[in-house]
Amino acid sequence: MSNPQQLRYSKEHEWLSAAEDGVSTVGITEHAANALGDVVFVQLPEVGHTVSAGETCGELESTKSVSDLYSPVSGEVTEVNEDVVNDPALVNSAPFEGGWLFKVRVTDEPADLLSAAEYDAFVAG
Repeated sequence: MSNPQQLRYSKEHEWLSAAEDGVSTVGITEHAANALGDVVFVQLPEVGHTVSAGETCGELESTKSVSDLYSPVSGEVTEVNEDVVNDPALVNSAPFEGGWLFKVRVTDEPADLLSAAEYDAFVAG
């Protein structure tokens, strides 16, 4: 499993892209997608909703369990990935590409986001 070097990661297994015009993309990692199993339902925050770093902002339901989705940063949701809502399996098949979850205009970013190497070490235990 190779986590893209350009992304940053939370200990709750979300990834965050670098901001473009103040907006970052959020998804879950391949590690999280594999741990969940086959994702069958995705509940995402609504466009315009304010999310807070480390707080629950949605849900991912798989054939095994229901897991909370956490926002890695604080800000306003600017877009949700309707493709994932309509086809939740994208979270498993392309967690870093087509399986992204939402975009957020970042107002605050915690200092504890991890680099790819730090995240790899974290999941290795």
